[in-house]
Amino acid sequence: MADFGMRKTLDLGFDEALARVPEALKAEGFGVLTEIDVQATLKKKLGADFRRYRILGACNPPFAHRALQHSLEVGMLMPCNVIVYEADDRKTVVSAVDPMQTMAAQGDEAIRPIADEVRRKLQRVIDSL
Repeated sequence: MADFGMRKTLDLGFDEALARVPEALKAEGFGVLTEIDVQATLKKKLGADFRRYRILGACNPPFAHRALQHSLEVGMLMPCNVIVYEADDRKTVVSAVDPMQTMAAQGDEAIRPIADEVRRKLQRVIDSL
């Protein structure tokens, strides 16, 4: 499996884990801008059954502002996605994108310090769960 981010498996049910993530994000200055219910979307659009799976679009406004001031194109890599899904063993997995693999990987050295700071914040979110 490709390593795009930071991951933690929780001994919590999906609903409880999903409720904790926005609070953990808030503690690090993030808000949830979007929430995509992948399970419901796949059922509605394709008639396909899928596990409980949410994509949360998290944004830390000060960091987003700094990054966008440097490059308007960095907006394609925003918001920072955090996924919450029910694993096969009924545990819940929470993963956050690693900005060092997305923003910083673009080779722009000026954006690297911002990506590193955002990564540290997202890692603290994951660690706190």
